[in-house]
Amino acid sequence: MNILMLGWELPPHNSGGLGVACFHMSKALALAGSSIDFVLPYSAHHPGAEFMRIHAATHLEPLHRNGMGAYDSAGEIVDALHRKPGEGLSTIRDVQARYVDFVDDLVQTKQPDAIHAHDWLTIEAGIRAKEITGAPLIVHVHATEFDRAGEHYGNPLVHEIEEQGLLMADRIIAVSNITKGLIVHRYGIPAEKVEVVHNAFDASLIEPHNYDTATYRYLEFLKSEGYTVAATITRFTVQKGLTHMMKAAARACERYDKLVFLFAGDGEQRDELLRMSADLGISDKVFFTGFIRGQRWRDAYTVADIFVMSSVSEPFGLTALEAAHHDNALIISKQSGVGEVLSSIFRYDFWDTDRLADQLIAVATSPALKSELTNNVKREYARLSWDDVAAKCLEMYHAIVRDKAAAR
Repeated sequence: MNILMLGWELPPHNSGGLGVACFHMSKALALAGSSIDFVLPYSAHHPGAEFMRIHAATHLEPLHRNGMGAYDSAGEIVDALHRKPGEGLSTIRDVQARYVDFVDDLVQTKQPDAIHAHDWLTIEAGIRAKEITGAPLIVHVHATEFDRAGEHYGNPLVHEIEEQGLLMADRIIAVSNITKGLIVHRYGIPAEKVEVVHNAFDASLIEPHNYDTATYRYLEFLKSEGYTVAATITRFTVQKGLTHMMKAAARACERYDKLVFLFAGDGEQRDELLRMSADLGISDKVFFTGFIRGQRWRDAYTVADIFVMSSVSEPFGLTALEAAHHDNALIISKQSGVGEVLSSIFRYDFWDTDRLADQLIAVATSPALKSELTNNVKREYARLSWDDVAAKCLEMYHAIVRDKAAAR
């Protein structure tokens, strides 16, 4: 089957879990015999992605996307889809316009059997490809604007794009039941049109890691003195609930002194979180890394004892599985989809700072509890497979094609 895959990033040029999920799902589909044309908005080398054809919609380098407002719900995003090609690439809408134009040209010469579009950034290109080719459109929802905006409404234009794509899609994939609920209840999409396909995690695909104790030397010293490291590795945005986590950290430190916190990442809330740690009197207990990837990223997981996912709304949350692979006990908000596939974790409502503080102290003060959580969760995520994800997608593709043929 020829699949036109429309995505916004792939490792090693990804800013989050979306690129990771796209990579592993595409690889599993290719191993199952599919031919994949993957369109990206930038030009770069992607080692290990030789199993598919990667197309660059623009000449931009990957880092050029930063600051364009792709995840900034408060930013101004104007309609640029009617601009002529070559009129500029200074905003996210400019890039999307060029992306749509590139896909328009691509499908003129290469007929896909199925079009698979990931999130709002590629939805318009998916609709255009369906219009030209008549191939079925599958919209894969990793996050909605309701998720990205946290407790706020978000950008109305992004909502409009998402709604249009969900209405035009022949089938919708949601990465969790939480996400399916948003699609059905907030966008009014029939539940039978949405299928939940959880993301997966294959430990065999993770390269062996040689931990460098020098990366977080001071934290290693504190651990030798009996401290427990609780970490979060994420974007510093409203969606991630980090202000609630900071308040819980302060409450926990009031009752148990040997807890420290590693905030790994960056984003628009960085300065706010720095001020909060000082105002709450725990600036000596909170460590900020800035944006990390590669060795420092893996080292952050390794130095941590507890991983906290404090999201206000997290459709899935692959970082939790990555943390579990590095022997972290998991504490995850009930608003995070990854909790649907794991049982050996602590869960709490993102706003319940007292409960999170209790859970942090419980794990920090009980080595037996931490060992039980880390060992059991590994057996649980071992059941997840990208091959199963690919099989569900292929079954969906073939079913839609059969239905369309029968309707003719």
